[in-house]
Amino acid sequence: MNLDLNEEQKLIQQTAREFAEAELAPVAAQLDQGGDQQPFFDNLLKLAELGFMGLNVRETYGGAETGVVAFSVALTEIARAYASTAVTLSVNNMVCEVIQAVGNEEQRQKYIPRICSGEYLAGAFALTETGAGSDPAGMTTSAVRDGDDWLINGSKLFITSAPYAGVFVVWAITDKTAPKGKGISCFLVEANTPGLSIGKKEEKMGQHASATNELIFNDCRIPQNALMGKLNAGFRIAVGELAGGRIGIGSLALGVGLAAIDAATAYSLDRKQFGKRLADFQSTQWKIADTYTELEAARLLLMNAAYQKEQGRPFARAASMAKLFASETANRACYEALQIYGGYGYTQDFPVERYARDARITSIYEGTSEIQRLIIAREILAGFS
Repeated sequence: MNLDLNEEQKLIQQTAREFAEAELAPVAAQLDQGGDQQPFFDNLLKLAELGFMGLNVRETYGGAETGVVAFSVALTEIARAYASTAVTLSVNNMVCEVIQAVGNEEQRQKYIPRICSGEYLAGAFALTETGAGSDPAGMTTSAVRDGDDWLINGSKLFITSAPYAGVFVVWAITDKTAPKGKGISCFLVEANTPGLSIGKKEEKMGQHASATNELIFNDCRIPQNALMGKLNAGFRIAVGELAGGRIGIGSLALGVGLAAIDAATAYSLDRKQFGKRLADFQSTQWKIADTYTELEAARLLLMNAAYQKEQGRPFARAASMAKLFASETANRACYEALQIYGGYGYTQDFPVERYARDARITSIYEGTSEIQRLIIAREILAGFS
C-alpha cells in the first residue's frame, strides 16, 4: 500500500504551504480582530488564480482537476495559516462540485468558471434554517410555481460567505404533501435577485473574517431553469454533498490543530521554568507525543476518505469518521497547546488563543460530532443486519 502523495499532489501541497506562509499568516491576526477586510478578499482572488477554487473540478469548467486528495492536503496547509480563508475555500469547492455533479450543462458553464476564476469571490451553500440544522429535512423554506417562474419564501441561517457570494445553492420545499425529506428541490439563486436579501451578520467566537449571515427570501422570483437536478430530489443532493464537505472541514481542522501544536512545541523549547525548558518535562513531552500521534491518525483517516471519494467508491462513512476524529482531535490539540503556553496562551499575544477559537466550530458545522456518530453507527449496524 502506497501512502505517499504523487508529484502533482506534493506540488499542490507545497504551493499551498508557501502561499499560506507568505500571504495568509502575516494578516491573520489583523483580520481576526476586524477592520479592513480587503486583504481577505485579495487572497481569495490570488487563490483563484492559483486554481485552488476548483481543485476537484474538471478543466472544461475552469477547474484544476487535481482530485480530492490534493484538495484535502491543500486545505490543511491553508488552514494552518488562517481558518477563515480555508473555510471559504472549502465551501467554494463544494459549491462547484455540486453544480458539476447535478447541474445541467448550461448551469455548469455559467456558474462554475465564475467561482473558479474569482469573478465570484465565493459561492454559498444555503441549507440550514433556524429549525432545521442537524435535521435539514425539517426545513420550511418553500418554492412554488408562478407561471414560468419559481417564488421562494423563507430564510436560511449560518450561510458562509453570504455578503460576497455570487451564487447560492438553495434548498426549498416544492411538494408540501410529500413525506418529510421527499419534497425538497435544489435551486441556483444569483446574488442581487429581487426578493433575496442578506440578513443578520453573526458575531462569532472564531473564524472572524469569514462572514456568516442569514438569508431572507421574500417572494424571490427565479426562472424555471434555476432548478438544479430533478424536481423533489434535492434532499439526496444535500446529503451527498455534505459527505464531501466533511472531508474539507476535517482537513481544515487538521490544519488548525497542527498549527497549534507546532507553535506550542517551538515555544516549549524556548520557555524555561524551574531552570529547565518546558520541553524537558515529561508532562510536556507526553502532550506533544499524544497530540502529534492523534493528528497523524486524523490525517490518515482523511486521506482514506479522500481516496475513496476520488476513486468513485462509497465514502460517506469514511468521511464521517474522518471529520469526527479530526475535529475532536483538533480541539484537543488546541487546548493542549494552550496549556503548554500557560497564561500566555490565553492572551492575544500568541496565536494559540485564535487557533482554539477557530477550531471549536469544526466539531459543529457540516454535521456535529453527534450526527457523525449517528451516521457511523447506522452504517455499521446496517452491515450487521
